[in-house]
This record gives sequence, C-alpha cells and structure tokens, in this order.
Amino acid sequence: METMNKVTLNICGTDYIVTTDEAPGYMQELGAQVDARIRNLMNSNERTSLVMATVMTALMQADEAKKATHTADNLRKQLKTFFDDNNRSRVETENLRREVQRLKREKEELERKLAAR
Repeated sequence: METMNKVTLNICGTDYIVTTDEAPGYMQELGAQVDARIRNLMNSNERTSLVMATVMTALMQADEAKKATHTADNLRKQLKTFFDDNNRSRVETENLRREVQRLKREKEELERKLAAR
C-alpha cells in the first residue's frame, strides 16, 4: 500500500493542500513551476488577472503535455519499426547463414565427386 503525502503548495500567495502518492519534493517543484508561470504572465501585463494567468498557464501546460505525448507516441512507433526491421534482419541473416552452410556442403560434395573421377 502506497503512503499518501499531504503537501502544502503556495501558489500566488494561496496555500493549497494536496494529497498525493508523489514525493513531497516533486510536488513542491511542480507547485513552484506553476507559481512562476502564473506570476510571469501577470508581471508581463498588468491587466492580466490571477484567473486569466491561471487559465493561460493551464493551457500552456496542457499544450506541452499533449505535444510530449505525441512525441512519445512517435518515438514508440519508430522503436517498433526499428525492432520489427531488426527482427526481420535477424531472420534473414540466419536464413543466409544456413544457405551458406548448405552451399559449402554442396561444394565439398562436388569437389569429392570430382576428385573421385
């Protein structure tokens, strides 16, 4: 059973208590990133309210997550293609090795027959 941690995050002056199975330090890091993004947006335009900055931060985070998922999916597809190609190459290599051995045996047999004449 995983231990649940209660972590207090201070984002833009408000404390949020989060119950999570993640490490407290990790959650503090996430909270600090969210806080910094919101504050940067609010500092970049004095008309930007806390709610607007929070929504924009959520949109940016969602965009990054979606792009990261897309990139991971593409990498998984590329890896699958690589492994499939690698497996085909292994099978082909083994078939070629067997063919080389068969041809060597055939050559030796023909040489014996030729020498016997």
